[in-house]
Amino acid sequence: MISATLDTLASTSPSTFSSGRYLKHLGYQVSYVRNFTDVDDKIIARANELGEDPISLSRRFCEEFNRDMELLQCLDPSVQPRVSDHIPHIIHLINQIIDNGYAYEVDGDVYFSVDKFPTYGKLSGRKLEDNRAGERVAVDTRKRHPADFALWKSAKEGEVFWESPWGRGRPGWHIECSAMSAAYLGFSFDIHGGGMDLVFPHHENEIAQSCAACDSSNISYWIHNGFVTVDSEKMSKSLGNFFTIRQVIELYHPLALRLFLMGTHYRSPINYSDFLLESASERVFYIYQTLHDCESVLGEKDSTFDNGSVPSDTLTSINTFRSEFVASMSDDLLTPVTLAAMSEPLKTINDLIHTRKGKKQPRREESLKALETTVREVLTILGLMPTSYSEVLEQLKEKALKRAGLNEEDVLQRVKERTDARKNKEYERSDAIRKELASVGIALMDSPEGTTWRPAIPLALQEPSTTT
Repeated sequence: MISATLDTLASTSPSTFSSGRYLKHLGYQVSYVRNFTDVDDKIIARANELGEDPISLSRRFCEEFNRDMELLQCLDPSVQPRVSDHIPHIIHLINQIIDNGYAYEVDGDVYFSVDKFPTYGKLSGRKLEDNRAGERVAVDTRKRHPADFALWKSAKEGEVFWESPWGRGRPGWHIECSAMSAAYLGFSFDIHGGGMDLVFPHHENEIAQSCAACDSSNISYWIHNGFVTVDSEKMSKSLGNFFTIRQVIELYHPLALRLFLMGTHYRSPINYSDFLLESASERVFYIYQTLHDCESVLGEKDSTFDNGSVPSDTLTSINTFRSEFVASMSDDLLTPVTLAAMSEPLKTINDLIHTRKGKKQPRREESLKALETTVREVLTILGLMPTSYSEVLEQLKEKALKRAGLNEEDVLQRVKERTDARKNKEYERSDAIRKELASVGIALMDSPEGTTWRPAIPLALQEPSTTT
């Protein structure tokens, strides 16, 4: 199975999760370019192992990645260029850099001359002398400076290649991004995203080569995501501590995974754990159950409500929430603050629906309608709005049953046994059944109408570990 890993997901542009929708909400016209590297050393090596054409191998990976993004309700890019489709753009850009005196050719390879670019290192803060030869790649004595990087690589035997002024070869890793961004956005644009590990050398080299080709090149904001960690260690394929998105959503709803990722500020590391995923799953269930209950109450009313009829205290609560939303999202996309601010309107909705005092509130339905509309608008901007509350609730319950190793009939049978035990005043047995289900993440709720169940964080994950 081919799927993006969680660390790959965290390294995609923050636009994928929130900024694109938020910028559109603010009225900006957004052009989102997400490029694919469909030919490089690793892809060629893997294709050779499989006896497959590297371009077709890459195409399959790209298609699977797009499927993962769709499952997570990520916005489609305006355009998704691939290296193999933009070789003429890349060759033209390299020629510009050579003509401007920033690159040189050696035996069919073309290198960028870093000592010709005085501001090299301005993004990462690294000095040229910090780049010691041999630390990242084998030393190439043909280079004029150890830190010079390849713009074009001459083809080795059996490798995919394209014709160029320097002979048969293929692009270096860094040049492709500058060429494709220039093709669709120009040499100056607003936001460039990526993972923290790309600051140096990838993004540093992008700046150098773009400015070498066009001296007016400029990117206003560089946005870098933190790593996904497991037990405080970076998640990576090389360490073998990675999970694919498909593996995670086998057990957790994609919207729970999305909320989990948005629950940490994008610049900070995200610590992957079952507890945090369970917490995110429980939270999305609470959000959608609250809105579903609200929808059910309002569905019983055959009328529409004028905003002018909404009680002043409700309007104050809504305006506070909206102000917190705009302030947090405008402050470097503080999604965790936005998600926390949502607690108050959700609590108010539940109070109006379920408490004796709330049910007696004047213009209760008007308040519910206004609150539900506001929360729904924010969820939509965050990419957390499902097509149907009832449908996603059922899906969340199915995932919880799968994690528990149960099916619906098993739970209903245990509920019946517990009901019989309570009728027979066998309270210890009744409590044991409740705890047994709670231990695997199934919580029972009693009401005058009967007993129902919902997903919950398993007791084993809630209880703090003890040492002896």
